[in-house]
Amino acid sequence: MSDVPSPAPEAFDPELVERARALFSGRADFLLSAPALKFIPEPEVPEIALAGRSNVGKSSLLNAITGRKALARASVTPGRTQELNFFEIGQPTKFRLVDMPGYGFAKAPPAVVEKWRRLVRDFLRGRVVLKRTLLLIDSRHGAKPVDVEMMQMLDEAAVGYRLVLTKADKVKASELEAVRLATQAEARKHSAAFPQIHVTSAELGMGIPELRAAVLADAET
Repeated sequence: MSDVPSPAPEAFDPELVERARALFSGRADFLLSAPALKFIPEPEVPEIALAGRSNVGKSSLLNAITGRKALARASVTPGRTQELNFFEIGQPTKFRLVDMPGYGFAKAPPAVVEKWRRLVRDFLRGRVVLKRTLLLIDSRHGAKPVDVEMMQMLDEAAVGYRLVLTKADKVKASELEAVRLATQAEARKHSAAFPQIHVTSAELGMGIPELRAAVLADAET
């Protein structure tokens, strides 16, 4: 739906972009799902987590980053995924992607919401190999109060995070730019947020090469 080019992405070294492309075109495998911290794998390699509201497009973005069609399974039922899903990248494994359960599911019982909160909070605070989190924001709606709450949780856990606008192809260019600027303004209020906003479309591949490069750079930090 966007009718003009998207905002210029963050500049990355072309060599890094190519290394990221080559890496993600190789091995990318589902490892396990952990409903509780006692089931998570040993902290042997760096990890990059993905967070976002239910149906923000986490599974679609993860599939786009890895160049797969169904590595991560998308659900049409908000709040269905209530586990930490681990994916291994590279051969041998260079790092892991961790798909965290979506938040903001209005119909979930309070006990389920509290279980999610404890699982995510304890993972964020205690995972020593967690290098960065990608916090996904729907371009059609911008940052909602539940997204700001998640940003505050990441701030408190001292976990650096990148804000990633998803579904950028679903809004007009002028609206997309307004959402980007508003999201950037919100990022400046948070101690652990990167100031640069990633604008992406899993469907069109918009911003995916740059996001891959960012993930690789963060994993190697």
